[in-house]
Amino acid sequence: MYMFKYVMKRLGLMLLTFFIIVTMCFTLIKLLPIPTNALPGQDPYVVVKTLEGRGWITNIRPGLNGTYEYDRVPILIQYGNYIKRIVTDGDFGIATTYGEYMNMPVWDVFTSHLPPTILINIYSTLIGVPIGLGLGILAALKKNKWQDQVINVFIILLISLPSIVLALGLQYLFCFKLGWFPLTMSTSDDYFTWEVFHSMLPAVFALCLGSIAGYARYTRAELSEVLTGEFMLLARTKGLTKGQAIYRHAMRNSMVVIFPSILSEFVGVLSGSLIIEKMFTINGVGGLYLNSIIYQDYDFFMLLSCFYTLVSLTATIVIDISYGFIDPRIRMGAK
Repeated sequence: MYMFKYVMKRLGLMLLTFFIIVTMCFTLIKLLPIPTNALPGQDPYVVVKTLEGRGWITNIRPGLNGTYEYDRVPILIQYGNYIKRIVTDGDFGIATTYGEYMNMPVWDVFTSHLPPTILINIYSTLIGVPIGLGLGILAALKKNKWQDQVINVFIILLISLPSIVLALGLQYLFCFKLGWFPLTMSTSDDYFTWEVFHSMLPAVFALCLGSIAGYARYTRAELSEVLTGEFMLLARTKGLTKGQAIYRHAMRNSMVVIFPSILSEFVGVLSGSLIIEKMFTINGVGGLYLNSIIYQDYDFFMLLSCFYTLVSLTATIVIDISYGFIDPRIRMGAK
């Protein structure tokens, strides 16, 4: 019962926070100039009529030099229309200035670009978690020995280097010099073929190397502390072998901190993939996000901002709830 009430409370706070962030983003965007520049071969009147149809402007009238003058629709009215379209029609807007996707529904473009982003983040997590945990466990068990020193140097190097530098190094060494991987991701939409998976690997490695260092650092620090606890000595005196004591007691206590760090690292990787996708020409939502800013396409920017905000808020709730499942002694929401 305590857990149910806690989850409901956190979901309510998450929705409130999400609403506040979306409102702030929408308001700040609408304070910017409205892009009304027509592309080559495009009728300027069609541009302003499209914006009028989306509820951005009103009272269109001819101006000077073939331009048009208009009045802005009040922001609160625009926001109400925006929310109404999403709730009633599932309409997140259309591309108005993003030339490649002009007049296309932003939701359809978003969903078509989502699989590569999700896959490279899942692959990087599947590779990074076992390697990072393994290195962290080894460093904790061999604390202050040469294995621990080597792993610590490896961790410091990976944490110190930005993912952009790691990506450039991987591109130069494994893609350009050795030729093991292509420089850019395959353009095929069949994401579960060897060709596409092979072309994703450089970007996956660029994302997961930093995560490996993070997992190893968390695991080493927490497991080293748990191994020196008095309950470990008690477990050994009861007849458990060292391996049994570590597996049954030390690892479980360590996971209270380690597991939430895995989720937080995943969110961090998802945010970091914005630049990595651009560097490896991955046709994911990261490129859409950056280009939506360049092209000043506000509907694209709003949808993608909502996506990244929702992912971060959801991960925060999952992290908090996970404490109660990992350690039954923790009762979330209990007094």
